[in-house]
Amino acid sequence: MNIDIISDVVCPWCYIGKRQIEAALALYAQQHPGADKPSLSWRPFQLNPQLPAEGMSRQDYVVQKFGAARAKDVYARVTAAGAEYGIAFAFDRITRQPNTVAAHSLIALAGTAGLKAEGLQDRVKEAFLHAYFLDGVDLTRTENLVAIATGAGLDRTKVEQCLADPQSRQAVGEEDQRVRAIGVEGVPFFIFNGKLAVSGAQGPQALLDAMRQAETALA
Repeated sequence: MNIDIISDVVCPWCYIGKRQIEAALALYAQQHPGADKPSLSWRPFQLNPQLPAEGMSRQDYVVQKFGAARAKDVYARVTAAGAEYGIAFAFDRITRQPNTVAAHSLIALAGTAGLKAEGLQDRVKEAFLHAYFLDGVDLTRTENLVAIATGAGLDRTKVEQCLADPQSRQAVGEEDQRVRAIGVEGVPFFIFNGKLAVSGAQGPQALLDAMRQAETALA
């Protein structure tokens, strides 16, 4: 089974969604001993593609998007939801709201042939989510992108080449446009075997049910 997960590294619900699909996969493995492990592919979605490369102040961004009063409620709800899956969101550590095209280009690099089978793409995705939401790392700085990607297992030379290549960023933009063209308006968004879709962080059981339906449709 192939599962495409469309998400952004600055989307807290996408981090929660990652934990939910991991829980669903664990349940699937328990219920289907000996079955092939589903293949995950992380695909890009930019929540703020219009942001400049240097990003903007996180505080200014949050106030513009939610308003100061509503932001507290939003943070509280997300923090509570994250805690259910062991994610200790540290929103107070985040100082910059980045343009995520560079991070997505490195996640795409990790999913290329010869690397995906080793689970590298998933590790790189996790590393970016952890760095941003738990450590407040500034994802607008090239040295931070390099450190995160290489720390997760990507080759430094390939990382630096990817970040210096305009075509890598262009490819992310084109993929972002493709997923929007099929109707994706919010993330996380899960696609099972290219047909069945689940939108939002709906929980492990909903994802497990979708996996079963996708299997039935394939049979």
